[in-house]
Amino acid sequence: MPTAAAVTPRAALVTVDDDAGVSRAVARDLRRRYGDRYRVVRAESGAEALAACRELKLRGEQVAVLLADQRMPGMSGIEFLEEAMDLFPVARRVLLTAYADTAAAIDAVNVVDLDHYLLKPWDPPEEKLYPVLDAQLEAWHDAAPPAVQGPKVVGHRWSARSTQVREFLARNQVPYRWYAVESAEGRRILEAAGVDGERLPVVVTADADVLVAPDDAALAARVGLSVDPAADFYDLVVVGGGPAGLSAALYGASEGLRTALVERTATGGQAGQSSRIENYLGFPDGLSGAQLTERARRQAQRFGAEIVMARDVVGLEVHGSARAVRFADGSTVAAHAVVLANGVAYRELDGPGLAALAGRGVFYGSALTQAAACRDQDVHVVGGANSAGQAALFLVREARSVTLVVRGDGLAASMSHYLVEQIEAHPRITVRTRTTVVDAVGDEHLEGLVLQDVDTGEKESVAAGFLFVFIGAAPLTDWLDGTVERDARGFLRAGHDLLVDGHPPAGWPLDRPPYHLETSVPGVFAAGDVRAESAKRVASAVGEGAMAVMLVHRYLGER
Repeated sequence: MPTAAAVTPRAALVTVDDDAGVSRAVARDLRRRYGDRYRVVRAESGAEALAACRELKLRGEQVAVLLADQRMPGMSGIEFLEEAMDLFPVARRVLLTAYADTAAAIDAVNVVDLDHYLLKPWDPPEEKLYPVLDAQLEAWHDAAPPAVQGPKVVGHRWSARSTQVREFLARNQVPYRWYAVESAEGRRILEAAGVDGERLPVVVTADADVLVAPDDAALAARVGLSVDPAADFYDLVVVGGGPAGLSAALYGASEGLRTALVERTATGGQAGQSSRIENYLGFPDGLSGAQLTERARRQAQRFGAEIVMARDVVGLEVHGSARAVRFADGSTVAAHAVVLANGVAYRELDGPGLAALAGRGVFYGSALTQAAACRDQDVHVVGGANSAGQAALFLVREARSVTLVVRGDGLAASMSHYLVEQIEAHPRITVRTRTTVVDAVGDEHLEGLVLQDVDTGEKESVAAGFLFVFIGAAPLTDWLDGTVERDARGFLRAGHDLLVDGHPPAGWPLDRPPYHLETSVPGVFAAGDVRAESAKRVASAVGEGAMAVMLVHRYLGER
């Protein structure tokens, strides 16, 4: 995870003159007066200065003043200022010339809204240069936007991949700035990057690297996340970074095991996407899933756990006493023991319109990053469990109304009582029971939903701009098929659930039966939501992660 504290860079004073001696003299005088507060960037041609401006733009730095000589070959001062102001529209523009050039001054005022006209030589600078620049810098400070820290993302509001990138950065605690492709600043960034915006999103890192429609692995590597294990072999490898996985990594590392946690998207799992958790022991005022996740991640790393991000695990291999997990790129990392805590994914609704509009108004478990866009909108949330209730209460802070669509008779059977009370008391939340969402309509983005009465089959079309779906979950275990025993729904069997008439399953190689969280492969344990018959609560997942490490120690003691 990114750990370095962000340092706001100094704004730049950009000066360009084709006469090398004059260029050096201008830069010298600027550094003498302003070098402790501003960067002085010197160029000897308009093209060179524009390249420097584009680099500054990509890095998210600011330009306070542009000083350009008018009489330069290839590109005049006015031509340079005209192009540079497209990148930095609030930078103050000053033209330099060796003699009074009335025509150039008039052109500059008309073309680039010139702020000042300076004659060379400017000696002494204390009388002829510094007072002018002092005034320009004061004016710039009054109008300057705040500096941009971290990556910049240029994308389309209704692009599924743009949404995924924003979600990936937000959930991994990477600060970023979002710019719509049609916005003026978005176009400036694309121009500085030299891309046409046909493929989105475009991500510009703090180091000015330009990534066009990057996948998660490429994005993670360029924004400072660790994507490669530091070693080939560990005592314990944990697959999945939800509450169970983070707990296992924390306890494993704190008890002296060389521990690596591998996560495909972001630590926290479904709990990390929760807007508010109010029933977790020890936090009477509640906290968000992101807050809980970030504290757990930092705590695990403090004890020495290694967290490897954006790696998709596709296989489990048994090599004697070693257990190896295989990544999508074919590489592996091995360990004495493995804890499978890779959680579950939200189930998706059926309907051709719903599939086509995923990420463009239809979202699965993704309420946090979209909340601001829901301001004054009518929002629908599907689901009757805690995740849906928490999302409804979070979204209604911004939305005009929230309709909770529930297939069952009510909320009490599957939602915590404290959430039911809050939802029933909220004047802008409506609960529609015995109802399902069967389709969605819209061109570029969601515009309406088709609701169906469960009892009568009657359908109704309603206007909707946003739909958030929390309808249960499916385990992410297809990659374990044929290796680890699963139940009919794909959840991992462990412990006594593996026993047949009180005996270990066929092929079990040890004299003892499986430990409580141990799967059909000795030394491979299941914790959290991925385990069959688990409680599906944050507290129980954390407990199972800690218990799995205790059982790992017991297993290692047998070897």
